[in-house]
Amino acid sequence: MSKRPLAGRVGNLALVVTMAAAVLAGCSGNNEKQPAASPSSQATKDNATPSAKPYVIDTNVPAMGTSSGVFYEIFVRSFSDSNGDGIGDLQGVTNKLDYLQQLGVKGLWLMPITPSPTYHGYDVTDYYSVNPDYGTLDDAKKLVDEAHKRGIKVIIDLMLNHTSSKHPWFIDSAKNVDSKYRSWYTWAEKGSDTSALGPWGQQVWHTSAGGNSYLGVFTDGMPDLNMDNPEVRAELVKAGQFWLKLGMDGLRLDAAKHVYEDFQSSTSDPETSKKNQAWWQEFRKGMDEVNKDAYLIGEIWDSLTVVGPFLNHALNSGFNFDAAKLLIDSAKTEQAGAISSVLSKMLAYYSKQSEGQFVDAPFLSNHDQNRIMSELGENADHAKMAASLLLTMPGNPFLYYGEEIGMKGIKPDELIREPIIWAADRKSDGQTSWESTESNETTLSVEEQLQDPKSLLNHYKKLISWRNEEPTLGNGGIESFPIDESGVLGYLRVDSSSTLLVVHNLTGKATKVDLNANGTVPFSTLKHFSEEGTSLNAGQLELPPYSTVILQ
Repeated sequence: MSKRPLAGRVGNLALVVTMAAAVLAGCSGNNEKQPAASPSSQATKDNATPSAKPYVIDTNVPAMGTSSGVFYEIFVRSFSDSNGDGIGDLQGVTNKLDYLQQLGVKGLWLMPITPSPTYHGYDVTDYYSVNPDYGTLDDAKKLVDEAHKRGIKVIIDLMLNHTSSKHPWFIDSAKNVDSKYRSWYTWAEKGSDTSALGPWGQQVWHTSAGGNSYLGVFTDGMPDLNMDNPEVRAELVKAGQFWLKLGMDGLRLDAAKHVYEDFQSSTSDPETSKKNQAWWQEFRKGMDEVNKDAYLIGEIWDSLTVVGPFLNHALNSGFNFDAAKLLIDSAKTEQAGAISSVLSKMLAYYSKQSEGQFVDAPFLSNHDQNRIMSELGENADHAKMAASLLLTMPGNPFLYYGEEIGMKGIKPDELIREPIIWAADRKSDGQTSWESTESNETTLSVEEQLQDPKSLLNHYKKLISWRNEEPTLGNGGIESFPIDESGVLGYLRVDSSSTLLVVHNLTGKATKVDLNANGTVPFSTLKHFSEEGTSLNAGQLELPPYSTVILQ
């Protein structure tokens, strides 16, 4: 959700990671000791001499659903303008499908495209049409059809926790107590105590023009729907089905845990979790009536014990906020940390909760957070390593538009949602202009970076291509591999068909790693490597600075 204060979000993330560490018993607080030509997918062989002691690989990995590939989050307003009005639109996204196909992504997540009085769109006024700034339902259908021709799925944001205060339902509800829609929202009786605070200590009761108080967890412009009303639930199922019938492949479900988590007192109440789970299971059944393969992913910014129940015959995925912090910290500090051991236990927990059906959804940043390049102090090497880490994780990685060219931006929200820069002249090729690009005056355009083999954009393309060639990177489990170098991170990616060893040199110095230090490994082929100077000989892996390699 776009309106939560940054301080609350950051505090929540720190709490989430702390709670995850507590739940994942057995995770060490120490750094993981991990195992660690021209850049190419060309396989090269290692002539290692086997030793008597083999390295034992645990192939008993948690069951998970099948990865769909890399998803790309798009703020349509800032993406591509097809008609010269300065505002990005759906036809503009369609015009950029060839670029997205060449980038290698397999899915698009469109931020809200429904009508709304705000620029961001997270307060809907009509669940069944398209924001006129963006086009029409026909434009949406054309985008989906053209994306499917290129093997790209499309999901859209759907806001079911609340509507806009300008939605006709709420306007009618606020007029009088006899309105058909009065019970579609939560109104306080006059004289009731409305001092209770929301989940992050915010005011949640707001006063209407008629002097009555209504519940709105995020802002007074976003009144919460009353999910205890069966008519409301039925209408929201109908709305989800509408978009699936149009051809959408799934839905990103905003503020998923706040459907019933409205107050500080409800955050730790087991009944809140049960009611949230029951609603999303009901919603899942409704979507199954249209498309049993519909991909449902929720925004659940909380500990894994809170996320888990949402994955039980309800949502396919919850965004992995814990993993985001771990990946960013490793890239920023050039330290291996405990990524693979924490993630391995986390995925095992989610697998149990979902009966092996969940798909993880790692990411680095999104529309509610400072952009990753800014978080990394505009260090291009660290940005490449963050991308390498993300794109070798299990599940469906999500990229935020412009991340691949190193766009910068620090809150407020408008500055993390600036227009992507397509051409060197910053005017042509669908450039939007509804907002300035003040945070990105020095960011090189897509056009310029495509011409530079060493650019961040081409690094993203390379890593995504590896992922598309190696299904194990999407579908396999993750297992720690010990390396006695604090700046080198290694982990195994394991499924029934293949075992890969991924090694990252997170530092700015060349490093040699003895892969056989803990027993002879079966990896003799350099399947993919990112930098010149990578070599493998008799189990000795030489890694250039800031480099990634995949061995088989």
